[in-house]
Amino acid sequence: MQSSLLLLAALSPLVLALPEAKTGIAKRASTLIPTSCFDSTSSLTEYFEYNYPWGDTHNGAAIMSSANAVISTAGTLTLNATYTGASDYAYDSGTVYSKQTFTVEASGGLDFSADFIAPVATGTWPAFWLDGANSWPPEIDIAEWKGTGDISFNTFNTSSEVEALNVDYPSPTEFHTVKAELRDENGSDISVKFYLDGDLITTQYASGFTGQPLYLIIDLQMEGSSGSPGPTGTTLYEIKNLEVVSQNP
Repeated sequence: MQSSLLLLAALSPLVLALPEAKTGIAKRASTLIPTSCFDSTSSLTEYFEYNYPWGDTHNGAAIMSSANAVISTAGTLTLNATYTGASDYAYDSGTVYSKQTFTVEASGGLDFSADFIAPVATGTWPAFWLDGANSWPPEIDIAEWKGTGDISFNTFNTSSEVEALNVDYPSPTEFHTVKAELRDENGSDISVKFYLDGDLITTQYASGFTGQPLYLIIDLQMEGSSGSPGPTGTTLYEIKNLEVVSQNP
């Protein structure tokens, strides 16, 4: 009897510690779109559709076509805008959007990252952004270039309630890494941390974005908010190493 009691006493700290140890296990992030998504046309079309979720035009002078969104080099998506001079849409260009939608769940989050060579000349309007699948807003411009030499980070709560920041975009002919970390704050609102080349640039907040499904859109629009006239040659926008990771529970 005494030896049994001694054995139980020796084991009891271990037994009592098990529940606490279990709750300390970190949740595992899951990859929703891998960095291999631009390795080939077939991998591109596994994760993305051509054009916008609503059609082939949006707030600018370009009409979108699958012929202008290509994998010319394995690992890199190239969107190209060609000037045609047409009276209605003066450019043929390219856009893709995610086949799946992405939702920040309660107590969760999402990470979006990619490397870009983005044009910054007047009349060029490349972007990497999230748009509400069921309504507008929500909208988060993870990165947007509007012909000024700056990169813009924006969060739309309404058309008039917008958090926006423009910062200098260095060496635009070289690849730069952009990342956004979206996190639920209170079951309703989210925070968005924007990074450029590994540096935290700004944190913005969005009301009511938790639980809202979002499309990821990569587009090379022309003129519109980026000014005019735009270039009369061919404009390229290159994206590689794109990854979407879920931090949802």
